[in-house]
Order: sequence, then C-alpha cells, then structure tokens
Amino acid sequence: MAEVLLFHHVHGLTSGVRDFAETLRGAGHTVHAPDLYEGRVFDTLEEGMAYAQEVGFGSIMERGRAAVEGLPNELVYAGFSLGVMPAQMLTQTRPGAKGALLFHSCVPPSEFDGSWPQGVPVQIHGMDADEFFVEEGDLDAARTLVEASADAELFLYPGSQHLFADNSLPAYDEQAAGLLTERVLSFLDAVK
Repeated sequence: MAEVLLFHHVHGLTSGVRDFAETLRGAGHTVHAPDLYEGRVFDTLEEGMAYAQEVGFGSIMERGRAAVEGLPNELVYAGFSLGVMPAQMLTQTRPGAKGALLFHSCVPPSEFDGSWPQGVPVQIHGMDADEFFVEEGDLDAARTLVEASADAELFLYPGSQHLFADNSLPAYDEQAAGLLTERVLSFLDAVK
C-alpha cells in the first residue's frame, strides 16, 4: 500500500478533501492531509485566493515543505489545484518520491528543477473546458510533462468545473470524480 501526502486547494482543508483522503484510507493507503491554511476554510474561490495572496504563495510552499518533516521519503505526493504547487515541488526536489497525483493543475517542471524525475509516475487530472486549467497554462504544462516522461498520464474529463473532485463544493461532478477516484486507486495500487 502507498503512503500519500495530500495537499488541499484554495478553499482550504474542506470536508470534501478530507472525504477524498478517507476514501484512499479505506482502500488501505496511509494518507496525510496537512492543513496549509491553519484551520481556515473559505466558502468561495475568491476568498480563498485572497487569503493565499495575503499569506503569500512562498509561505504556503514552505508550509508544504514543513509538512514532510518526520515522514518517509517514499511518498506519493498529491495536490488539488493550489496544493499541486507543494506536491509537485516535493516530487521534483525531495529524493525518493514514489509518484504524484496532480488534480486540476500542473506546473511546468522547469519551475522547480527543470525536469521530471526519471521513473516517477504521475497522473494529471483536469476538465477540458476548465478556464483555470486550460487558459492559465496548466493543460499546456501537463501535455509537456506527458511528452517528456513515459511515466506521465493526462486525464481530461468533459466539463468546465475547476474543483470537480471535492464533494463539498458546488463544482463537484459525481461522475467525473468517481472516474478520477478509480484511476487514482489503480495508480496507488501499482506503486511499489
């Protein structure tokens, strides 16, 4: 079974993120879901983004880096949207990563160390008409990563919702989230 470090999105550590972590735990995986917002949860994307900007993305990344203290190197790093930044950074810069799960976002690998670590599998999940994923460059970064790594998979779902896998948000899409979860569980079961 895999050990996963799961980072939340801009709304904070919502009940939907906690439910997703519980689903993975229910399948036998160990899941750590740190709270990068120190207990704050925001109802709207705008409120969450305002908080992230106030705290600073650098501070959020440092909170993500601090979350691995005391954990083994052999982790699968996962993140929802904003949480992709620390997940991807740790996958690329911390030795021993077993894999990465990037939901609703993807950062160009050059942002961290220039290349994806060889032999580290990654799944990227997003909706094909999500304005954040498509228009802000995440889809392009995902396609570049898939082209550069034999261990990368991109899954596009029909729709325009950004945080479609969080069952506590209005953007939730049950069908797409169910398929994402199936693919994630298969990925985790294959981690060695």
